[in-house]
Amino acid sequence: MSCGQIILDYGLRAVGIGAQLLPRSEFTLCHQFTLIGSGLIWNVYFAVLALTFGFFAATGLALAKASRTRWLRKPAEWFIFAFRGSPLFIQFFLAYEALVMLPRAGIDIFGLTVATSWLTKAWAGALIVLFLNTAAYSAEIFYGALMAVPKGDIEAADAYGMTGWTRFRRVLWPTMLRLAWPSYTNEAIFLFHATTLVFFSGFPSFQQKGDALYYAKFFADKTFNPFVPYPITAFYFVLLTLALIALFGWVNRRLNRHLPGARPRLRIRPQIIR
Repeated sequence: MSCGQIILDYGLRAVGIGAQLLPRSEFTLCHQFTLIGSGLIWNVYFAVLALTFGFFAATGLALAKASRTRWLRKPAEWFIFAFRGSPLFIQFFLAYEALVMLPRAGIDIFGLTVATSWLTKAWAGALIVLFLNTAAYSAEIFYGALMAVPKGDIEAADAYGMTGWTRFRRVLWPTMLRLAWPSYTNEAIFLFHATTLVFFSGFPSFQQKGDALYYAKFFADKTFNPFVPYPITAFYFVLLTLALIALFGWVNRRLNRHLPGARPRLRIRPQIIR
């Protein structure tokens, strides 16, 4: 079988498109690169959605933790402490065991039956856990940045007559993001790497459709050689991490474009070369 045919058969195998069965013998490098790359679709799915929704949830949690109102501040503090204080692997396991205990027929709410079986699937249940986890970690980052906003910026906003939502949108939120963005970039990278725990925890892989590490383990078990599939997985993650760093770096430059003192690029001119 040619490498092109292998890519056609297994390139989207992780999402159920292509060959129904995994290869049983003659595992070539093309098989491993293709299937592990196919599984990477799930890692990107978990990371992108969890970061997107977690970003806005973290902003709300940071504001709640900074609030002077006790009934807003205390729940935010407890939530952040619970998810930052417990291992992510345990969170996956407990969430799956709790979701499995829900009635398969659904929950009756005001005469309407709400289905619950879909929550035990990795695409939903694991995504919820990742969303809550990154929201807690990011909220602590945003809270620290919010507390570090210079008082001069707040006083200037007050002098211009900005209050409430306008002050937050025009002054507090942009400054908070600018201060928090380097640390938040690290959180995004850590979360992307943490997506490899989904199918190693309580959430099962239905019909052998898993993420990159799931297929790497499959090849390692079949060939008894972990030194090929796992480096391939690491190679893919390094590439996507570089892409993530480039994206977040561009956002960071946009957030700081108004600041003076930016170092100009070095320009080599003939008259300075000897």
